[in-house]
Amino acid sequence: MATPELEHEIKQLIIDSLKLEDMTADQIDAEAPLFVDGLGLDSIDALELAMAVRKKYGLTTQSDDDQNHTIYSSVRNLANYVEGELAKRADKS
Repeated sequence: MATPELEHEIKQLIIDSLKLEDMTADQIDAEAPLFVDGLGLDSIDALELAMAVRKKYGLTTQSDDDQNHTIYSSVRNLANYVEGELAKRADKS
């Protein structure tokens, strides 16, 4: 399970990469949906967010990956994915 610090970092990444200047990290519910309901992001936002995750953490997902829907469904899921992938890298080193 991702740390609250990583969740906050990802919330800030969403705000910065999508230029949501009128929002703070504390206003984003870690369990709320990122798309449609909840934060209300769209497909263009998804691409921007995926690019920001790649730039910050060096993690990429394929556009046709069925797991993307789950990974990007909420801040918590995204944070869990990032933490898991970074842990896998650390184990390989």
